[in-house]
Formats: sequence, C-alpha cells, structure tokens
Amino acid sequence: MNAFVVSLDAFHFIRPWWLLLVPIIGVVWWRVRRADRARDVPTDGIAPHLRAALTVGAASRRKLKAIDGAAVTLTLLAIGAAGPTWSRVPDPFVAQSAPVVIALKVTASMEDSDVAPTRLERGKQKIRDLLKLRAGARTALVAYAGTAHIVVPMTEDPSVMNPYLEGLTPEVMPVEGDRAADALRLARDLLAQEESPGGVLFVADALDPADVAALNESPTPLTVLSMLPEGVNDRGVDRLSAPVVPVTPDDADIRRIDRTLNAAYRQAMLENVELPWEDRGYWLAWPAALLILIWFRRGWTMRWAAVAALAIGLAGPGPARADGLADWFLTPDQQGWLAFRDRDFGLAAERFVDPLWRGYALYRAGKYEEAIVVLDRLETADAAFIQGMAFIKSRSYREGVRAFEKTLRRDPDYPHAAENLEVSREIVDYVERVREQSDTGEEQGIGADEIVFDNESNRGVETQMEASQDQGGGLMTTEQWMNTVDTRTGDFLRQRFAIEAAHTKTQEATQ
Repeated sequence: MNAFVVSLDAFHFIRPWWLLLVPIIGVVWWRVRRADRARDVPTDGIAPHLRAALTVGAASRRKLKAIDGAAVTLTLLAIGAAGPTWSRVPDPFVAQSAPVVIALKVTASMEDSDVAPTRLERGKQKIRDLLKLRAGARTALVAYAGTAHIVVPMTEDPSVMNPYLEGLTPEVMPVEGDRAADALRLARDLLAQEESPGGVLFVADALDPADVAALNESPTPLTVLSMLPEGVNDRGVDRLSAPVVPVTPDDADIRRIDRTLNAAYRQAMLENVELPWEDRGYWLAWPAALLILIWFRRGWTMRWAAVAALAIGLAGPGPARADGLADWFLTPDQQGWLAFRDRDFGLAAERFVDPLWRGYALYRAGKYEEAIVVLDRLETADAAFIQGMAFIKSRSYREGVRAFEKTLRRDPDYPHAAENLEVSREIVDYVERVREQSDTGEEQGIGADEIVFDNESNRGVETQMEASQDQGGGLMTTEQWMNTVDTRTGDFLRQRFAIEAAHTKTQEATQ
C-alpha cells in the first residue's frame, strides 16, 4: 500500500452538511439557464435569415454566462467549507516519519567498485542522504555478514550514527557470510520497542536465497536498496516480494524508499483518534478567488452571488496560505509552523513568537542552549520536558534530571517523562562511577571520542598526570590526557562484534 492509496482511503469531509448547498446551487443554475433559453422569438411567418438578424443575443445564449461562473464559484466554496481531508494534523512533538532500522550488508562483495566508489561506500552515502531527508526521525543501524549486530540503537540524532557508519568495513565483522534473516530479527526487536509502526531498509548487493522466505513472510514492512549496477541481477533479490529499489546517481531512490516506508506509518497515524483531522478546504479558495475576478467584467456583475460567496468563505476554513506574501496573510506563528512542517527548524525558530514553539524549533535545530533559555520563561510540563531533552543532548545530565523531575511535578502522567528521568539518573551515576574509577587507575577498556564529566557530587578528585619532555613539559589534566587517547571507531566495533559473536556462540552451545 502506497501513500496515495492510504490518503484516498482516508478521504472524507469534516463538515459534510455544507455539501447540501451543492444541489441547491445546481437547481438555481438550471432554472436561470432554462429561463434564458425559453425566451425564443416565434418562428411563424418569419424567414430563418430574418429571424436570426432580428434576434438580439441569440448567439450569446450558447456562451458562458455570469450564472455559470457564479455556480462554479459557489460550488467550490461549498465543498471547501465542507472541509475535505485525507490526513491528521501532525503532532509537533513527534517526528513525522516512521521509525526505520537500516540493515547494512558489510561483506567483501560490497567492496566491489562496479558502483563507484564501491558498493559499500555508495551504500553509506545513501544512508547519510536518507538520514538527512528524515531529519528528526528515529533511525537505528544494524550491520550484518555471517552475524548481525546492532551498531546504533534508535536515535533522532544522525550525527551519532555517522562515525559508526564510517567505521564499518568487512574487517570488523567477526564471521563471513550473508545472514540477512538474523539482521531482520534484530531489526524487528528494535522496532518492537517503538510506539509507532516502522520499517526495515536493507542496503545490500545480494541476498542468500535461504533467507528470502523469512524476509517474504515478515509482517514488518521492508524495502531493499539494491547496490548492484544496472543490468546485474541476483537470484535472491529477484525472488523477494518486498519492494526493491535500484541505486541511482541522484536522490530519486532515497525519496522512493522514504515514501514506501512511511506508508504503514501514515496508516497508523490516520487511526490515531487523539489527533484532529487536517482541513484541506483552503486549497479550493484559490480557484474560487480567480473566478470571482471575472465578475468585474461588464455584464458579469452578480451582487447576490458575491454576498453568498463571502458568507460561505467566512464560515469555511481559515485564510489561504500564500508563500512570498506571507506577512499579508499569515501570523508569525503560522509562518513558523509552515517552516516547521517543512523541517526548516532554523527558519521556524526565527518566525515563531510563541515561546514553546520557538523553544521546540530551536531544540530540533540543534541549538540546545538557546532552547533552554527560551523555554525557561514557561511553567508548563511541555516546556520542562523539552528542556530536559535539550540538557541531555548538550550533556548536562544532572540538569536534565532536574528538568524531568520538574516535568513530573507539573504533570505526573506526562508521557515518557518517568522513563527519561530514570535513564538520566543512570547516566549521571555512570559518569560519576567512571570518574571514581579513573581516579583509582582501574582499567575499563572503554574508549570514547569525547568525555564530559558532570561531577556535581564531587565523587573522585581532580587528577593530573605528568607529561613527558616530548610533550613540552608541564602538567596535563585528566581531560587533556583522555583527549590524547586515539581509538578508531572500526577498532571499537571489531572488538564489540567479536565479543557479541562469541557470547552468541556460547549460548547456542549450551542450549
């Protein structure tokens, strides 16, 4: 099922009683037109050519009349006032895309250069393009060869995934092979933890025929981005019943994948009765306005129709939207919502006046510190929750704990506040334990690109280490020493995947 079929199935009218005006308009139009045709000149005793010459306006009866334009205009306005709709009003606090798990095949065959620069590197580029297109949506990454591993769990921040994506090479995979079914199993486990339905995207050059049955029987929607060059086929991919999208030089493949994976999500959103229907009637105001302009022509003036059109227009949906003349028709908050809907969060933050919306737009734009300042003036649970997320994103974990506690004080039943509070407390405790262990010199075997300590409880002490003469002498703080550790993402993934594979093998042997 594609997005068009989903929208067509959901089409209805919010205020259907306005449609009762349509047959009334039709009856008035028919009576006016019939009366005009009835005024015929008698033909008895008059030659046809003389009759045609003596009849005034006979030819014009077959042309468009003012009543025709009025009837079409009033019909459009009546339909618009009825509120045609085929979608729900999107929830501003929820990403408007389905959660997706990307399963990347990382094998030696993906190193072939028949798709420049290589199949694997092109696949990584396509994944980055998809992350950019799905800005703010929840996405996870799974890598598979002979075994499957979760590289990055569900996240809304694509910057978290990029370094791990870069480190994926066939050398980091502990076992050679092509186990797409195992990757699908991991992907389904990740999607089972999400509140809304999602999909799986396989980025691969081939599929083992033994895995095709599992993929075809999967209830989870899935799509395959084929990394094979044009004209090259794979019997496993050819037997797949799921959509297969060939890789393209432009972003046409990525956009097609996004539409396919979002179809099930849109269907679930349509079934969410907590969201109101989005009124689409304003689109009909534009053709109606153009037809009204014709009434200024001589002979087309119909004041009664203008009054009726104005009455229907006032009773129908809000003012039409006009890009380029937005200041004439839209408030700043309406302009901000349009930018927010188009995922231009920076522009939305500039347009919004409402502090809650402006703070949330700043948060989605990655300007966490600014979002915290803007939201600080509000005393609502929504503002405190967004502040908590902004604190966590900016690594101020203890402040995040306080923000989520404030959210629960304002609204004890606020969705996900309790879960986020628990996770934030675990992060603070972990950071402080790492600080204590680093002070005692314990080996942890944990490498990181950057460590930010939030040690408000003063657990541990400030540690300094003597630098060698080659480093210019003097003392280094603990943070400076940690920054000298060079750990590549690929090395980290190789070790983690090997441990996971050994653990899985041990479990299978004991069963």
